[in-house]
Amino acid sequence: MLRIPVGRATASRCCHRRDLATFASDPRWPGWQAVIGIEVHVQIKSRAKLFSQTRTAFDQPPNTQVSLFDAAFPGTLPNLNIKCVELAVRTALAMGSDVQKRSTFDRKHYFYPDLPSGYQITQKYAPLAMGGQVFIGQGRTVSIEQIQLEQDTAKSTKSISGTVTRLDLNRAGAALMEIVSRPDMRTPEEAGAYVRALQALLRAVGASDGNMEQGSLRCDVNVSVNRKDEPFGTRCEVKNLNSVRFLMSAILSEVRRHTALLDAGCPVPQETRGFDQDRAETFLLRTKEDAPDYRYMPDSNLPPLLLTQDYISAIAATMPELPSALYARLQSQYGISARDTEVLMSIESGSDMGYDGEAEKGSAVNYFEQVADGGDPKVAANWIIHELLGQLAFRNESFHTNPVSVETMRELLALLHDGTLTGTSAKTLLRHILQTRTQIPLTQLIDEMSLRTASSTSLKSLCEAAVSALPRESDVIRKGNEKVVMKLVGHVMKASRGTANARAAADMLREILLPPKL
Repeated sequence: MLRIPVGRATASRCCHRRDLATFASDPRWPGWQAVIGIEVHVQIKSRAKLFSQTRTAFDQPPNTQVSLFDAAFPGTLPNLNIKCVELAVRTALAMGSDVQKRSTFDRKHYFYPDLPSGYQITQKYAPLAMGGQVFIGQGRTVSIEQIQLEQDTAKSTKSISGTVTRLDLNRAGAALMEIVSRPDMRTPEEAGAYVRALQALLRAVGASDGNMEQGSLRCDVNVSVNRKDEPFGTRCEVKNLNSVRFLMSAILSEVRRHTALLDAGCPVPQETRGFDQDRAETFLLRTKEDAPDYRYMPDSNLPPLLLTQDYISAIAATMPELPSALYARLQSQYGISARDTEVLMSIESGSDMGYDGEAEKGSAVNYFEQVADGGDPKVAANWIIHELLGQLAFRNESFHTNPVSVETMRELLALLHDGTLTGTSAKTLLRHILQTRTQIPLTQLIDEMSLRTASSTSLKSLCEAAVSALPRESDVIRKGNEKVVMKLVGHVMKASRGTANARAAADMLREILLPPKL
């Protein structure tokens, strides 16, 4: 792995290197290459903030989760939350980054109402980790420039009139990781794949929820274009993108804006831009000349963060299974398809990790593995994905609200396998449990709902009744047209309320209507 020396000259901030990389043209902008780098701000899933013991509970009433340090009272001092460091180290190890034994904290000065102290504590010049990469599929990886710890700002909300700004300090001082990629991406789709892969990795190690819609993950994207055999062009930054869809749309807008300017013979000015979601266009925030001078300086209240190799090795020894390894193992161990694997991994994939990286609730993958234990994994995957998750989605419920325990699902599939239940009856039973959240034992529930598979005696009676009810179709079958059998089977299934075995019913009808074969 490439080791990058730590120092002030290394903080390139997604800069576009002036080397000539392999040219990657795109039919959407022929003759041009898009060059994309992303800075991701990740909210660390810790119970306390980065430099205080205040709870990170953002769903509480405004300004109720604030310490004197969070509010920047004079004389208050920062106290580093080591759990945030641990989760950041987990993230760095998961990406193969070089965790620095010595990192330092800087003050980034700017004056805005959502920053009570007038500066943000960050790690611009000597970050926690350097290098690493994220696999985005189809043999492509995105290299990581650096990973740093920093504080989040407060939340500001303008009144409808725009004359009043209200501040909520609950978020002030919450722990963030800033993950800076190198400009390795060439299309909006690659950028989207990178963010999704990063979300999966963060959830897997328990470092963050990675929910862009809830603000746990925010992106700033850097975009430039160039022609073949030319150095990278002038980059522009688009700030605060809060969904993968908007990220890709913003990149598309920027690339087209850059190429239109250059095709017209106009230079691309270096700018910081926002994104209008309704118009799917970027807009100017400030030019390079308007950019603030952050006046970085070492934080005098925080000594260097020193990590020993034993500390890093101890974290590495307790790392959970990473997405790429889990993806391969599920297919090889259980024989399920790539599509089913992707669905299972996409359902609240980090939900078995609580705050501070502690195990909590089970994920869909964990649920599947327990249900599949001792049974048919393919059947288990099919029922969990298509029936259980499908019914939860129909009810607009998340997997966390699933009332069907592992034991109940395993028993339901066993009853289906031994013929106690038909497929139709099993689906009816599952829907009933989801709707009523009953705790009644399955065997008792089956009898109460009359869902037990029809016996051979009752099946014969049902088939004879179908023959009597459908005489015309029965005569067609007697003449040798067996395709009509399924119409009579449908009658049997309806009469039995799904408790009849369809295949057994079809065999029984042939036995009644067709002469025995010699």
